[in-house]
Amino acid sequence: MNRINQKLQENKKLLSIYFTAGYPNLYDTVSIIQELEKNGVDLVEIGLPFSDPLADGPTIQDSSTQALKNGMTTEILFNQLKDIRQTVSIPLIIMGYFNPMLQYGVEAFCQKCQELGIDGLIIPDLPVDVYHEEYQSTFIKYGLTNIFLITPQTSHERIRYIDSVSNGFIYMVSSASTTGAKSGFGDEQNQYFKRIANLNLKNPQIVGFGISNNQTFTQATSYAKGAIIGSAFVKYLKTHGTNSISGFVKTVLG
Repeated sequence: MNRINQKLQENKKLLSIYFTAGYPNLYDTVSIIQELEKNGVDLVEIGLPFSDPLADGPTIQDSSTQALKNGMTTEILFNQLKDIRQTVSIPLIIMGYFNPMLQYGVEAFCQKCQELGIDGLIIPDLPVDVYHEEYQSTFIKYGLTNIFLITPQTSHERIRYIDSVSNGFIYMVSSASTTGAKSGFGDEQNQYFKRIANLNLKNPQIVGFGISNNQTFTQATSYAKGAIIGSAFVKYLKTHGTNSISGFVKTVLG
């Protein structure tokens, strides 16, 4: 069984943390993953930096720009992760845009992920129908979970289609905006969380965008299996570097 599915079966609310590979420094990637696991994070999303990150807010865009300036490439990331499974056991997901994967070769990319022990991919600009028709068999061949995003504007019909071709969790975007930390969720977002929970989908949902502290983590996980923190953690890395990652995680889990 894929590590993601094993983790989803645990009787707890899950914390997933995103950071950009090669940020703040090119060779910080592995130590950040190790520190996150050591401090109780359940899943890690490793951002593959791209020059045109459409779904990302300014904080993650800036980290992508810096990582690319630092010299991060797909090949370097794969090289950094070559021994990751000797020290890390939690699920690892690569989040990135489709262009670098196409350039690398989709099958070659998936094969490399399997070799390294990557469990899944999040590709915001890969439409679910294109995935279903052209790439799903390749992902299955290499044991990879592909995770799709839904927003408050996604129709129930589309959500059910995404649910039918998914085999891990659904990334529930908390609002229709780009990524970024917020102080709390309003009634509209809470109603959306409740509405999706009432669909009784076969795949659990994990909420992303706008989670930054214990309050937003608790709100987001009231109706969902877990929550994802990205911008708030990237901001923390900008200020603190890789020191005191434990302090950040404690502020979220309480």
